Amino acid sequence: MPEIAQAHTPMMRQYLETKARYPDALLFFRLGDFYELFFEDALTASEALQITLTARSKGDDKVPMCGVPHHAARGYVAKLLEKGFKVAICDQVEEPGKNTIVKREVTRVVTPGMVLDDQVLDPREASWLGAVALAEAGGGLALLDASTGQLQCGEVRDDGRLVDELRRAGVRELVFARGADAARVDAIARAVGVPAARRDDAEFERGEEKLRRHLRVASLDGFGVGGLAAGLAAAAAALAYLSDTQRAAPAHVDRIARLRTDDVLLLDEATRTNLELERTLSGGRKKGTLLALLDRTVTAPGGRRLAEWLRYPLTDLDRIGARLDAVEELVGSAVAREDLAAALRPVADLERLLSRLVLRQGNGRDLRALCGALLALPALADLLAARGAALLREAGARLRGLEALAAHLDRAVAEEPPPTLREGGIVRRGFSAELDEIVAIADDGKGYIASLEAREKERTGIGSLKVRFNKVFGYYLEVTKANLHLVPKEWERRQTTVGGERFVTPELKSFEEKVLTAEERRFALEERIFEDLRAAVAAEAARIRTAADAVAEADAVLSLARVAAERGYARPTVDDSEVLEIVDGRHPVVEAVLPDGPAGFVPNDVLVAARGAPECEGHGAVLVITGPNMAGKSTVMRQAALVTLLAQMGGFVPARRARVGLVDRIFTRVGASDDLARGRSTFMVEMTETAAILHNATRRSLVVLDEIGRGTSTFDGVSIAWAVAEHLHDAKGCRTLFATHYHELQDLARERPAVRNLTVAVREVGDQVVFLRKLVSGGASRSYGIEVAKLAGLPAEVLARAREILKNLESMEVDEGGHAALARGRRRRPDPASQLGLFAAPADPAAGEVAKDLRGLDLDALRPLDALNLLAAWKKRLG
Repeated sequence: MPEIAQAHTPMMRQYLETKARYPDALLFFRLGDFYELFFEDALTASEALQITLTARSKGDDKVPMCGVPHHAARGYVAKLLEKGFKVAICDQVEEPGKNTIVKREVTRVVTPGMVLDDQVLDPREASWLGAVALAEAGGGLALLDASTGQLQCGEVRDDGRLVDELRRAGVRELVFARGADAARVDAIARAVGVPAARRDDAEFERGEEKLRRHLRVASLDGFGVGGLAAGLAAAAAALAYLSDTQRAAPAHVDRIARLRTDDVLLLDEATRTNLELERTLSGGRKKGTLLALLDRTVTAPGGRRLAEWLRYPLTDLDRIGARLDAVEELVGSAVAREDLAAALRPVADLERLLSRLVLRQGNGRDLRALCGALLALPALADLLAARGAALLREAGARLRGLEALAAHLDRAVAEEPPPTLREGGIVRRGFSAELDEIVAIADDGKGYIASLEAREKERTGIGSLKVRFNKVFGYYLEVTKANLHLVPKEWERRQTTVGGERFVTPELKSFEEKVLTAEERRFALEERIFEDLRAAVAAEAARIRTAADAVAEADAVLSLARVAAERGYARPTVDDSEVLEIVDGRHPVVEAVLPDGPAGFVPNDVLVAARGAPECEGHGAVLVITGPNMAGKSTVMRQAALVTLLAQMGGFVPARRARVGLVDRIFTRVGASDDLARGRSTFMVEMTETAAILHNATRRSLVVLDEIGRGTSTFDGVSIAWAVAEHLHDAKGCRTLFATHYHELQDLARERPAVRNLTVAVREVGDQVVFLRKLVSGGASRSYGIEVAKLAGLPAEVLARAREILKNLESMEVDEGGHAALARGRRRRPDPASQLGLFAAPADPAAGEVAKDLRGLDLDALRPLDALNLLAAWKKRLG
């Protein structure tokens, strides 16, 4: 950015002075009907937005420039935010013409984490800013949604957990102290995948004192955040960032809550991704996820609340039970569901309307929408008060107390107010007698002008007489030269033109004074009334926030009930046991996309219990699940995790019956993925995620592992998979579902008391394989990979060759060098006479004895250690 020089025009000096205060933002500088950008900002924005780059001035003084229409600025700002830019909006704050240069000020700074515009925000997604006060390990964390006023803070013990919590919340921007360790800041921001802002260290200091002053309380203990020094430091910094960027006091942030990091079911990023809770693995879309299936909410706040429940399932039995009671009551009554949905529909997004109004970004339409929502609350409150479930009744009670504000707004705000104050018409007729009188004068102006013109034409006989207006002379009478002799003597000449002359009369001057001052007085009075109404709303911010919370909660419960009733879900038993028992369980998303719905889905039972759990004696703690490719192993395991999650978020589950002992964490390792940007192969990602599970799982955890060890050699893979399964059984004892194609792992059931073998059944009909999708006891001996390859469309000759090689491997055929004879028989089938035998000719007595021993072995009862001992004895016998 160039230095501010005297050679620059006054407007350009104003631009450069403003830009100097916001060096890290693109400056949208209002010039008439456009927001213009200059210098480096213009180069950056024109490339990011794909708009034309022009220039101001010519020659050596040429300045790069681009611009966007002010009425379309929202869309352009949204595109820049998506690309991680900040935008400073510099508006004209006075009418042109009053001064040599129009006064301009930055009215707000829009950043990825500081968006209030309803046309930019997704109504069903929270918009979190994450503020972090780093400690030696981990630190304080605050989450602030400027669009709703929600503020939470907490503390975590290490950077890995910090990243997990930030990603779980879905933060859009991070804030760190300027003095924080740069390497840690960069690592955290890169891991979370969002831009980071650096702020003065002072904003992170005296956090408790600043928050007490803002919330006007003597102590923060009542909010449950007392003693969280690092968390409160982060919260104070988040609040300062909001105030600074929005250029207004954040009065809508009227409470602070403790961030739930220890009293909820923990879900790390890998688990949320693998279970496709909010985004699909393929394409990252919302459609096809559990959230998309569950979201039958009526309101935007209800949608956001449901997503929050999905991200933060509960571990408190009382709270889980309260939600289940409420869902059960609504599941049992279709009429109650429809009545509640009808009562919720008129309720607009109270939280975001309140935020825009408090931060001085709202308009008359926001006031009208808020009024309509408040007017609908009493009927909703009556409906909820009549329900039996305590959660619903309490939600109804929180909707009371806003009737007076609703009535006041209804009397004051027009039914269809304009988008801006300068258009006039925001206040309803009859609310202010003074305003009505002024409006009458302004609105009657055209009629008065027409009548005056007609009267003067008739009185003077000047048929071409016109009453005109311009900003320089105001109202005047225009007479052509041919009619100047008819002009009355009392008219006062104002100006001579090429075609005639302009005059004024005492009556016209009096009218002009009334009309012109009426417009100014109207705008000033309407603005004052609007500010009074906005202040009345701000004064009730706490009650409005409370009502918004109740609306969101009731809507989220309704959504869970609608899904449960329509899809035949059952109420789970959630208790303090260590068992997971699912009878006829189904995968909620998979069954929803099947053409026949639940009727086309094959349900399965799952019974797994922590090792040594008293009520589950004899059941498996580690279920080793084998079976063919495409048979449904991953689906069965995922549905067990999803049933657990649904139960602990307080919802019904897709099963005939389910018992869920409280789970503290769900871990999943499913599928293959790499992270090439960080130099990690598929196998490295797999091992990293597995390591996190083994380090962090507890006896209360549910672990879902699919194909551990498949990214390396067979012997390495089997060894790793075996050791992981043993560790989960011996050291953790937690409920584990372990799917594998390493059939050797079935031997674990002989070695460990709480390991059970399960397989997904298939039926062979000729050369066809039918997948029965049914989980049964026992183990599989084949994976049917070639049959799946056939379904995928591999060429017939490749399939035939694969079968030939498989037979060579299965028969342990070796070539002259002792290697598996994979290449033999490409042109013709191998001659049995040419194959090497496993043992010497029967004429050798020792070999005959070994062969006899081998035929008499019971392979099903043979342990690995016994097999090794036999091999050693045979080798010794054969010399």
